[in-house]
Order: sequence, then C-alpha cells, then structure tokens
Amino acid sequence: MTRKLAGFNLPGPFRADQLKPGDPYELSGGHPVACLPVGGRGSRANLIGATILDSDPDVESAGVDTGFALTPDTLRAPDVAVGNVTDAPGWVKGTAPPLAVEYADTGQDEAELTAKIADLLAAGSRLIWVVRLIGPHRVEIHAPESPMRLAYPGEVLAAPGILRNPVPVAALFDRDAAHEVTLRNLLQRKGYRDLEQVREDGKREGKLEGKAEGRSEGELAALRDALILILDQRAFGISPEQHSSIRDCVDPDQLRRWLGLAIGATAQTEIFGASANGA
Repeated sequence: MTRKLAGFNLPGPFRADQLKPGDPYELSGGHPVACLPVGGRGSRANLIGATILDSDPDVESAGVDTGFALTPDTLRAPDVAVGNVTDAPGWVKGTAPPLAVEYADTGQDEAELTAKIADLLAAGSRLIWVVRLIGPHRVEIHAPESPMRLAYPGEVLAAPGILRNPVPVAALFDRDAAHEVTLRNLLQRKGYRDLEQVREDGKREGKLEGKAEGRSEGELAALRDALILILDQRAFGISPEQHSSIRDCVDPDQLRRWLGLAIGATAQTEIFGASANGA
C-alpha cells in the first residue's frame, strides 16, 4: 500500500536513512509507526528505569529513545537501551541493544508492541523487559526462543553478561526504591559495596583518629566523598561555592539529604536549591 510520511513527499515503504533524529516515527518493514509523547507517569518511569540501568557497574553504554537501524527498512527506539549505544550522531546501525526496556501504559498498542519485540529479538536483543504500568505491577521478560515470563514486586530481574546487579522489580516502578539501587550502583563503580560500607569505613577511620563514633570526621569525609562521586558520575557541574559547602559540611544528616537528592535530580540546582529550602 502506498503511504506518505508527514514531512516527506515520497511514497512508502520507507528506509531508515529517510528519517532523521527527532522525527516522530519508527519503521517496521518500511512502514511508519507513530511515536507520540508519553504522559507524566510514563516519563517518570522511563527516567528511573534508565537511571538504574545506566548506573550498573558493568554497563558501558545506555540510552533513552535511541534509534537502532536494524535493517535498511526497520528502525526501532526502545524506551531504554542497554549496550551498543554509540556516542555519535545518527542511528545505531545493524545491531540491537542486548537489553531493551519498554514501559507500557494506558493506550498501549499491543499489536505494535508485539511487532517491536519481534523486531528487536530478531536483530540480536537477548532480553526485553516490558514494564506494565497499568493493572498489577509486573514485568514481562522476553528472550529469544523462550516463552514469555512474568516477574512481580518482591522478585528481581537478572541480565547475566549485561548487568552486574539484579534489579528489584519494585525499583522499576518506585522512585525511592530506584534511588537506593542507583546509589548502590554508583558506589560500586568506585569500589564501595554500598552506602553502609561508606559509613563503616568512615566510622573505622574516625575511631583510628580518636573521634566520636557517631559523628566522626572519618564518617563525614566518607559521606562527602560519596556525594562528590555521585555528582561527578552524573555530570553535574558544581560551582566552587557548592564544592566548598560540601567539604565544609559537618552535619551528616545534611550530607545524606544531599545524597538522596543527587540521585534523582536532573540538575544540580535541584540538589542545593531544594536543600536550602528545607527539602
């Protein structure tokens, strides 16, 4: 059937090289698939899912809505892609991400989702997680030549050879749970097991220095280091004044508040501005 794509005066079917980043379409077998903006719930879920997966210590690349030109006439953009995301303009050509995540919310076109899963698996994806935001919280697990499986809150998702750490199902829905997982991942990237080890190391250093166990300078130093690590990992450019505020802070509760904000913030102003206002 002859089709026309908005902005193009060419008949379909279409090729991936006829589209450019920002066009609101994917392609499946040359046929356009409209990709419309998501609602508030979906956008929040995409953000926390991407943050968890990108921070995993074994992940070298990840992306949101990355366009993969799987064949000349098939272009797919998973909500979150883990692996094979190049740091270059244009589509990623010829290979699918090892792990893809789709968030399915109200209005999901189930036939189109099924086709997208098939395209990605055929092009090399090893796992696809479909996170269902309506109905009982659950994640569908799709893999090549395997029946679909379901996982529910209280269970974990494993991706051997892709992710180092299992992902709690609840963390893909709940922002606070996602922050805990992200913090653990970022600390592991710098050699810490988790935040508890940071605290233990700080207390140990404080004892050696003859400081009080609960408010030791060693614990404060470890919390400061953890906060600066997260800000650096998330590429927040903190000012010299903000850096001094962190280094001069002697309130462990304030440092922990900044840590919590740093994980979920989209800009450094949300961290220090919110803290200054009592958040």
